[in-house]
Amino acid sequence: MIFKPLLLAAIFAAFGLPVTAGNSYQPIPFSALSGWMDDDHAAALEAFKVTCGDMSGEDWQALCAVAHQNPNSRLYFETFFQPILTKTTEPALFTGYYEPELTGSLTRTGRFRYPIYGVPDEVRAGGIWKTRRDIEKNELLKGRGLEIAWVENPADIFFLQIQGSGRLRLQDGTTIRLGYGGSNGHRYQAIGPNLVELGVLQEHEVSANRIIQWVQNNLEQGQEIIWKNPAYVFFRRVDDVPGDKGPLGAMNRSLTTLRTLAVDPKYVTLGMPIWLEKGGSRPLNRLMIAQDTGSAITGPQRADVFFGTGSQAGIAAGLTKDTGRMILLMPIEDARALVLEH
Repeated sequence: MIFKPLLLAAIFAAFGLPVTAGNSYQPIPFSALSGWMDDDHAAALEAFKVTCGDMSGEDWQALCAVAHQNPNSRLYFETFFQPILTKTTEPALFTGYYEPELTGSLTRTGRFRYPIYGVPDEVRAGGIWKTRRDIEKNELLKGRGLEIAWVENPADIFFLQIQGSGRLRLQDGTTIRLGYGGSNGHRYQAIGPNLVELGVLQEHEVSANRIIQWVQNNLEQGQEIIWKNPAYVFFRRVDDVPGDKGPLGAMNRSLTTLRTLAVDPKYVTLGMPIWLEKGGSRPLNRLMIAQDTGSAITGPQRADVFFGTGSQAGIAAGLTKDTGRMILLMPIEDARALVLEH
């Protein structure tokens, strides 16, 4: 199948995807997807079914209805979808994220004295609010009744905010879940380059795990580094998600370990199947579902792999910083109709 440039523009416009200067879109066969035949397509189909019912448009709803009839999973994707590679001048980058599990308290104690905040009215109103430094150094939210829980290390809050959700294990052994509530509107800025500039880490050593370790071991200096990132995330309690399910993503549905991908919704329709080919020391070739977003995830070949819950997932996520490519799986029926019309 060959798509002319104007036809590709029509296809992407139909699915709310931009045709950006410097980008081109190339249809490729499933045989060109490295590792396609070896993947667990049934697992990918189950992840797709979690969110496909929330996608808008008759085409997506029709595909979702077929998915719930439990078809042969590989043939389902090969029959109803067309792989499309987005070619861009921007380099591909794939990282990882996870659901951290912290220890904390619902009340302030001598040990647990750093608050995790809910959403203030200023943020609910929209727009850009105070910076992280303003909020924390000047204690702008203290005494306003917005405290959801307390933890013992301010670095825990920072890295919880980077992940966007987490679990808090209380002293009585019970667990509560925290979900993304909102942000102050500032753009996320990575702090790794600041540690390289200080000579703390070499550029090739920068990883989430190394950053966490250094900040926890150097709390005072680490706080200054953390304040270099002006973005601040607020949380909400999530009490209606079973413990065996993943945290809620941008589509307000549970994420699936190693099947959920966080993407830039300017370039990828949320809920869309994505074929990921990630290189590095831990290569990953598998069918993912675009079910989440992130403030640091920008561009057509930029994504975050969800690694699951807990410390081991955190280690794996922190080691992930690789190149590769991702291929969109677009509904084929509309593409064929557009081809016939042209």
